[in-house]
Amino acid sequence: MWWVAVLTAIHVLVCVFLIIVVLLQSGRGADVAAAFGGMGSQTAFGPRGSATVLTRATTWSAILFMITSITLSVVASRRTSSGSVLGNIKPSQSKSQPAQQQTPPATPPAQAPSR
Repeated sequence: MWWVAVLTAIHVLVCVFLIIVVLLQSGRGADVAAAFGGMGSQTAFGPRGSATVLTRATTWSAILFMITSITLSVVASRRTSSGSVLGNIKPSQSKSQPAQQQTPPATPPAQAPSR
């Protein structure tokens, strides 16, 4: 299933592109800076020219993001598995025993000196 890896790579690229496009858009309060003499509305695309280009790019990248997300989730849910990740592990052949404590040899009790 090599196409799942390709679709995942496309999904990651669309995610990065969507983040960049959203961060490039000017906020609604950008025109307030222009009211106080700032050049906030003078962008590379002009005051309103970037809105249509960036809005379209955001819309199409969001659509591609949704399509790739839904496709990857459907593929992941249809994969047949044995139920558990640990289901295919074979039990070990050697059975380990707990370490036995060695008792020190018993020494005879010391006798009191006789008088």
